[in-house]
Amino acid sequence: MTSILLSVVIILVLFIVIAKPTGMYLEKAFQYKNERLNKAFGWIEKPIFKLSGIKTFHQGWKQYALSLVLLNACMIVVAYFVFRFQNFLPLNPNGMEGMEPTLAFNTAISFMTNTDLQHYSGESALSHLSQMVLIFLMFAAPATTLAIAMAFIRGLAGRKLGHFLTDFVYSITRVLLPISFIAAIVFVGFGVVQTLGSNVVLTTVEGVEQVIARGPVAAFESIKLLGNNGGGHFGVNSAHPFENPSALSNVLQLILMMLVTTSLPFAYGRMVGNKKQGRVIFAAMFILFTIGVGTSLYAEFQGNPALSALGMDATQGNMEGKETRFGVVQSSIFSVVTTAAETGAVNAMHDSLTPIGGMITLLNMLLNTVFGGIGAGFINVMMYVIIAVFISGLMVGRTPEFLGKKIEGREMKLIALTLLFQPLLILGATAVALWTPLGSETISNPGFHGISQVMYEYTSSVANNGSGFEGLGDATTFWNISTGLLMFLGRFFGLVTMLAVAESLRSKPVVAETIGTFRTDTSLFGGIFVGTVLLVGALTFFPALVLGPIAEFLTLK
Repeated sequence: MTSILLSVVIILVLFIVIAKPTGMYLEKAFQYKNERLNKAFGWIEKPIFKLSGIKTFHQGWKQYALSLVLLNACMIVVAYFVFRFQNFLPLNPNGMEGMEPTLAFNTAISFMTNTDLQHYSGESALSHLSQMVLIFLMFAAPATTLAIAMAFIRGLAGRKLGHFLTDFVYSITRVLLPISFIAAIVFVGFGVVQTLGSNVVLTTVEGVEQVIARGPVAAFESIKLLGNNGGGHFGVNSAHPFENPSALSNVLQLILMMLVTTSLPFAYGRMVGNKKQGRVIFAAMFILFTIGVGTSLYAEFQGNPALSALGMDATQGNMEGKETRFGVVQSSIFSVVTTAAETGAVNAMHDSLTPIGGMITLLNMLLNTVFGGIGAGFINVMMYVIIAVFISGLMVGRTPEFLGKKIEGREMKLIALTLLFQPLLILGATAVALWTPLGSETISNPGFHGISQVMYEYTSSVANNGSGFEGLGDATTFWNISTGLLMFLGRFFGLVTMLAVAESLRSKPVVAETIGTFRTDTSLFGGIFVGTVLLVGALTFFPALVLGPIAEFLTLK
């Protein structure tokens, strides 16, 4: 038990150690007039700006949001046609056929929205060209949200929002590309495959031919994790030895998933001129994260009480659906990290988690505030921060203030609309899927677990996570279209409305701080923030959780 606790503590400490220096770098990387970084990356950025006609100027929030949505929509269309007609395109040594229309629709939206939900088996559906298009989308998707997160922070700091395409390029050239390039080389050193060659056909000792799939896996892995993308080159994702061969590669995957998303509170604190507030927000999120890790580990080590009836020891941990290379500890931590950081990569079958272990992964996605995905998660965190400030202001009978700006009706209407939109999508779609045979007939487990399967699929889509309870038969037209639409709406609606909130606060005058001003850089506020997340966020979905994982847990004997 001591070794288990030590391994968990080491991983948690690593997350803390890497957060602050990465945040300091992010703050500098998005300064338009940082001569040192402009010189270091000018050799690649200047040709891009010149060829594309990008000029650094400041956009209003509507222009910024329109640029974001249009660029993403164009890339979705291009990706769709590549997937549909990959059989006519080069770099297809294994002779893959074009994707079915609804599957191509789902896959294009999935990877461009940072979701990477895969309704196909990776190594058996895509050509090398299509896999490389996915890699490109896995750069473009997190670059989109990292860019808008920086614009959002600038707005809160009272500065102009900036230019979307400039921020988009900076996200790739200064953050995602250099880190993922180094990580890919390290992955190759750990034994991850990287080749453009065709599959290898071998004859086993039994005399049977076996096809071993290969591809540009190391490049895929590095950006899928760093960009909080998820998915996998192979169908079994990070449980495959070609994607995740050892405990060392597993730890590197955990670090990459948390690298940028944990650093954003520190970048925010420096950009708004209140480093302490950034530390308080980080600490509050880390507390929620630690609670999730502890709860998941406890649940998975209890195992399934039903095993006792079969004469089996249920106290050694639930190994169902887990890789023996990683065991209960690394699999449980991975499941919490991948849903807390909204990555969606998996090294174990989430459908085989205990009811409480599965509920933690669901809660991480439903809240989307336990760090959350790159950029988008932080914006969601700040939404709850403003809600906490607003509630605190009402309790003391004065107009709430945040960063010296008054929070008034316009901002709260936009935030309320954003807050309600996600549960309406998730719970509404879940109800429809359970009501219609198109959804209910694809459930592999009857009863409470079947409800969890459906709810998990839509939660993963709306929260842009991409992992799944893979017992669900989701490779159908119904699931392809419904989850595709929800991924698109869940991605862009909140980003646009929260950018409008930042612009509204930016345009307001700064109010002088008085003795009655509620400070947001104290441990008291950190506690209020955590309470707000749990009361406002978790209780929204509590009835649905009662019908799913909680009811399943209570019926275990």
